[in-house]
Amino acid sequence: MCDDLYSLGCQMNRRHFFSRLSLGIGGVALASLMGCARTPEELAAGSAFRGILASPHIAPRARRVIYLFQSGGPSQLELFDFKPALDQRRGEDLPASVRMGQRLTGMTAYQKTLPLAPTVYPFARHGQSGAWISDLLPYTAQIADELCIVRSMYTEAINHDPAITFFQTGSQQPGRPSMGAWLSYGLGSANENLPTFCVLLSRGLQRPQPIYSRLWGNGFLAALHQGVQFRAGRDPVLYLNNPPGLKRTDRRRMLQHLAKLNELHYEQSGDPAIQSRIAQYELAYRMQTSIPDVTDLSDEPDSTFELYGEDARTPGTYAANCLLARRLAERDVRFIQLYHMGWDQHGNLPHDIALQAKDTDQPSAALVADLKQRGLLEDTLVIWGGEFGRTNYSQGALTETNYGRDHHPRCFTVWMAGGGIKPGLTYGMTDDLGYNIVENPVHVHDFQATVLHLLGIKHERLTYRHQGRRYRLTDVHGHVVHDLLA
Repeated sequence: MCDDLYSLGCQMNRRHFFSRLSLGIGGVALASLMGCARTPEELAAGSAFRGILASPHIAPRARRVIYLFQSGGPSQLELFDFKPALDQRRGEDLPASVRMGQRLTGMTAYQKTLPLAPTVYPFARHGQSGAWISDLLPYTAQIADELCIVRSMYTEAINHDPAITFFQTGSQQPGRPSMGAWLSYGLGSANENLPTFCVLLSRGLQRPQPIYSRLWGNGFLAALHQGVQFRAGRDPVLYLNNPPGLKRTDRRRMLQHLAKLNELHYEQSGDPAIQSRIAQYELAYRMQTSIPDVTDLSDEPDSTFELYGEDARTPGTYAANCLLARRLAERDVRFIQLYHMGWDQHGNLPHDIALQAKDTDQPSAALVADLKQRGLLEDTLVIWGGEFGRTNYSQGALTETNYGRDHHPRCFTVWMAGGGIKPGLTYGMTDDLGYNIVENPVHVHDFQATVLHLLGIKHERLTYRHQGRRYRLTDVHGHVVHDLLA
């Protein structure tokens, strides 16, 4: 019996009361089947920022990922997928034999014709690999031999929100853990003074498609696995600084007492969320020193800003975020996610895509080159790409100098570099009109399985039991694309 009904040891919620009182060992078994029970290893993993895996399933080729997500769907036909046949058939209606009855979005389904639209920008071959790259990307062309360009990506989602959610979480429906959260859960942190999973946002054109925080959420995993968003300005991470009047030594004493209370609560309840909470408090305390250090660019030489571009001096720009991503990679942050908004060009595409390319071309190429010169590219996987591609026909009127492109999930391009990826490779092929894949298709789940493989994880074996079912990033699909591996 407890002398004090309000003491910590006497507090018990409804779930814990019934789990202890009802069926003894049978109740424990039932809790395990329902996904409530956690092993001691899982609890230890959460409290010490170690991953759930005692060791990788296979020898990892990459230690970390920098994912340059181009939100809105960059047009592969203007950037990487050269289609001279479109010039010859400019303005012709998309043949029914090519479309094959595939669905369109509501933005072009009403059009009486779907006029084929060639790009107005020239292409050329670059590097010893001879990769076709648009003149819009002169800096990317200089690193052509470092890139593995996959022109045969495809997805099932035709609108932005489900398509981005699919790439980031493996499901078109919200609520699943993001890729960075899965890696945090599986592999844990390599630097306990910084978040395992960091998120940086930048914006191109005005009024771009929005980005939601659930895209870097933890879903049903412990909260410590969610991405931490860095903002531009004096306070990169919200609620990190001490309140006015509270000294750092006071915060240290407060956390020590709070940890003791939480440990007592954990001994009574066994709730893994308590261990997660303790770990997050401790990380926040350490981040008070580590975050200012990593975000202060004053120690970077002028040559760095010449490499990334002058925009890198302005916090919150894509260039500045690429430079910050390199600094986070140097400090062994596991997963660094950049989102750059503004690629949704339904109209005025020739003008708008040139602005987007100008924002992203030099910093993206600089990041790859900078990682290589510092010896980091070998074990850092860099990914560049969006949620889907664009149609080969014009949305709305087609003129000599202006057109738009609708969403196109059936084929698009991403590129990867470093981290065990085969450099100088152009993989996959689309048809002459750039509408369907004709060689080496790569599904979103295949892409996810390949990324996990490079980090030493067999995608079928990194799972989490939730509501009676085992979940994984690739759901019940996905194959490692071994042709892409070095």
